[in-house]
Amino acid sequence: MNVIHAVILGIVEGITEFLPISSTGHLILVSNILQIAQTDFVKTFEIAIQSGAILAVIALYWRRIMQNVQLFRHVVVAFIPTGIVGFVLYKLIKHYLLGNSMVVVVSLLVGGVALIGIEMLLAKKAKKKSILEDGSTTSHTPHATSPMSYEKAAIIGLFQSIAVIPGVSRSASTIVGAMLLGVDRTTATEFSFLLAVPTMLAATALDLKDSSFSFGTNEWIALGVGFIVAFAVAIVAIKWLVKYVQTHNFIAFGIYRIIIAIIFSLILK
Repeated sequence: MNVIHAVILGIVEGITEFLPISSTGHLILVSNILQIAQTDFVKTFEIAIQSGAILAVIALYWRRIMQNVQLFRHVVVAFIPTGIVGFVLYKLIKHYLLGNSMVVVVSLLVGGVALIGIEMLLAKKAKKKSILEDGSTTSHTPHATSPMSYEKAAIIGLFQSIAVIPGVSRSASTIVGAMLLGVDRTTATEFSFLLAVPTMLAATALDLKDSSFSFGTNEWIALGVGFIVAFAVAIVAIKWLVKYVQTHNFIAFGIYRIIIAIIFSLILK
């Protein structure tokens, strides 16, 4: 891996970390295109630069986190299931799943179909609810949503734990999980951002500890470059996604996942 590779992967990470399309999956597939061998360092790099994107969340949301103790507690509760699953399955994930392009392709495809299906299901439920309420004398709004709770936070954490499989997308699993529980789309998206902070910092710390920090100078430079680029690009991506979800659903991302899975399945043959 060289600095150019680090810049490209940093851009990919910054764009995809918070979109429901799997940042890890895209890093693996792009590495395959660039013919970057999946060495232990490259696997560590692909995990570690995610902390750059996470720093972008801290930079944008630190005031909200500091001022809302309840939100902080919900994030902690949601992190627990993922933390347990990640710690228990860490060795398996890194040595057998991370770097496996076909696992990514299948996960992207299945996740894309699921994303579209769930959006259609939610739309159908919302339409049915609207019809029922329009015909009643209640004052409920058609799009009323339920607030976050500790129970919901824990379940969202369980949804996130599915994303230990490369290509599933941590963002997609948490956002969809939250919406299925009745959390509105914008709140679900921003909660996914915040939940990424302890999740990815823990994953990075565990991986760096496992590597014993035994990197050469060029490898440290690559890590630094990837981290900085991911941070800068993620700032833009987060702001864009928050605006996007206010007027759009995630069907377009589901279609994208299916298309990219098909393309890469042909390339990898």
